[in-house]
Amino acid sequence: MTQDDFKIEKLGKCTLDSPVRDMFFVDDNELVTYETNPAAILKNHPIGFERAGARKKIFHDPAWSKAAILTAGGLCPGLNDVIRALVLALQKYGVPVIYGIRYGYRGLNPEHGLEPLLLTPEIVDGIHHDGGTILGSSRGEEKTEVIVDTLARMNINILFCIGGDGTARGAHAIVQEIKRRKLSISVITIPKTIDNDISFIDQSFGFATAVMEAEKVISCAHVEAKGAYNGVGLVKVMGRDSGWIAAFTTLANPFVNYCLVPEEDFQLEKGSHALLPNLVERLAKKHHAVILVAEGAGQELFKKKSIRRDASGNILKDDIGVLLKSEITRYMKKNGIDVTVKYFDPGYEIRSVCAVGEDAVFCNLLANAAVQAAMAGRTDMIVGHWAGNFTHVPIPLATSARKKIPLDSTLWSCVKTTVCF
Repeated sequence: MTQDDFKIEKLGKCTLDSPVRDMFFVDDNELVTYETNPAAILKNHPIGFERAGARKKIFHDPAWSKAAILTAGGLCPGLNDVIRALVLALQKYGVPVIYGIRYGYRGLNPEHGLEPLLLTPEIVDGIHHDGGTILGSSRGEEKTEVIVDTLARMNINILFCIGGDGTARGAHAIVQEIKRRKLSISVITIPKTIDNDISFIDQSFGFATAVMEAEKVISCAHVEAKGAYNGVGLVKVMGRDSGWIAAFTTLANPFVNYCLVPEEDFQLEKGSHALLPNLVERLAKKHHAVILVAEGAGQELFKKKSIRRDASGNILKDDIGVLLKSEITRYMKKNGIDVTVKYFDPGYEIRSVCAVGEDAVFCNLLANAAVQAAMAGRTDMIVGHWAGNFTHVPIPLATSARKKIPLDSTLWSCVKTTVCF
């Protein structure tokens, strides 16, 4: 990679004085170094992200600006926190009109007849106490040309897209159409995925809350497992392609005895990494076990018929939780071992709660950084976080690959020393 890969699109030169004076300003030349290893920094010429933050000079005239906010993809803790913080930050700059686009990109297609909401501080007051999103969300694509037609017709010059990598790719396509028409519209994406799987971002909002909620379920599974002779508490959490929730939950709650993630294959009965024989040994010694599995783990165990995708284009995974419950029961019966399997699938319960604690704070900081980037004329970017700093990440860079757990990392080593498999 070179510094060009980190270059952020700008609509033009910032010539207006920022109306917001009571804050710390960041210079355009400030970078957040991508490489966090000091030895590597000394060895190589450092490259890095443009640092997020308020600028003394801005591009968009707030008095003549109209902003729009949408949420797309699956639900996630913190969506309402981000919406509320965006509205308050935009008001501080003096932006007079803020639209809430209903049900994601669908709301920018007039064919669906979804009137936007006019968002004010009074409307968003207290919404952070509620899970989900007051704007609604949806998956699926809409015609980019139609979306840009709507933005132009409504005189919207700032668009905030809150969503995952699919939402970001949609935002990038919108930017390309905006550039083709030579329009001055900033498109800023705020990364939303409890899977924490967007590249070049060390954490996305909602993830910390998801880990906390998953930890509660693990405690319940442990109680159920210990309450039965040879009891097994089996918990499935979200994580289509990356097992971050499963890994962090394992370290947060040491009741977990087995952590299964998409990054590492495993076998059921035979092989050096076979789950079921190991589980027999565990039950013989302790008479209970807790298994935590990410939804995308173990897909190699299924006989694939055809690839199925959801409306966003994501590959639908076969249900590893149901398979494991069935295979554990079958294997133990074959070997004459009594077992009781209690299966927990709390995915929707986890993602539908409101953000709490530091996660709620993180939502507010991300939203403020997004508004500051938009007012400075940035576009085609994601607001990220890296090495303790908020950053500007080009959408093509952030969506270039799915972020996965490195199996040679300190994190995974700690997980492996915690579990018995």
